[in-house]
Amino acid sequence: MKILVTGATGFLGTTLCAKLEEQEHELTRLNSKNCDLTQQDALLQFKQPAYDRIYHLAAWTQAGDFCLYHPGEQWIINQQINTNVLTWWQQHQPQAKLICMGTSCAYAPDMELVEENYLNGLPIESLFTYAMTKRMLYAGLLALHKQFGLKYLCLVPSTLYGPGYHTDGRQMHFIFDLIRKIIRGKLYGEPVILWGDGYQSRELVFVEDFAQIATQLADSVDNELINIGAGEEFPIRHFAKLICDRVNYDFNAIQFDTSRYVGAKSKCLAVGKLQHCLPDLQLTPLEVGLSKTIDWFWQEQEKLLPAN
Repeated sequence: MKILVTGATGFLGTTLCAKLEEQEHELTRLNSKNCDLTQQDALLQFKQPAYDRIYHLAAWTQAGDFCLYHPGEQWIINQQINTNVLTWWQQHQPQAKLICMGTSCAYAPDMELVEENYLNGLPIESLFTYAMTKRMLYAGLLALHKQFGLKYLCLVPSTLYGPGYHTDGRQMHFIFDLIRKIIRGKLYGEPVILWGDGYQSRELVFVEDFAQIATQLADSVDNELINIGAGEEFPIRHFAKLICDRVNYDFNAIQFDTSRYVGAKSKCLAVGKLQHCLPDLQLTPLEVGLSKTIDWFWQEQEKLLPAN
């Protein structure tokens, strides 16, 4: 197949492209350096060839408290990106199936995180703007399918983790930040201070599992929104304890700063639809995925864990 991927050099994009190449597809990789998706005519150079699939991964956001300080920019930039991609899809690549990323923060925190609730209620205030741009992206898919018959698939991931996370100075998702802090505590004796009381819970999906799931669902499911999660969540303290055991650091030395931003207290996606679509799905066990991620940190020690 001929496949175009936006956000191709990001954390997920790199892994997904490797999976698609393994399957011998012909790829066109877009990133912010070779195609500025905020510009209305940026995609016109890609009117040919006719693509079979488009994976739209590009988004303007970061982890941590980034969304608190950039709500206006997030709205404008992500709306530009998504509108330009959808417009190009409808006008120049209507034969292609578009697979895009939703976000778990689009769900209202007081409702079950099941697909039927994706557009219901209000997202958490601190992530409201980014969440609403992802809801608008999904609304665009629904509208273009209804009027023009375009095929889509919207995947809503839990937090992804694994080797190869971007190292360009951006804020890290919690699991990478945990690993970094604990290893630095081990190497340099730095205090390990985690945000919150450690009892907020999170769910993780190994990035290679997600890439495999995305390609499988793209082959078999049309015009659906599907949660991609592990089906279980654990407190931050549990993740920290596993990491401490792996790197031989004293868990009891960790400090918890309850004054810092922690986002939602719980976030575990309902995965009944995923299990129905892929009944034989086997995910990488948490301990195995964490070990591979920690090993990658050690391999990239000079970049990720430089001495001060």
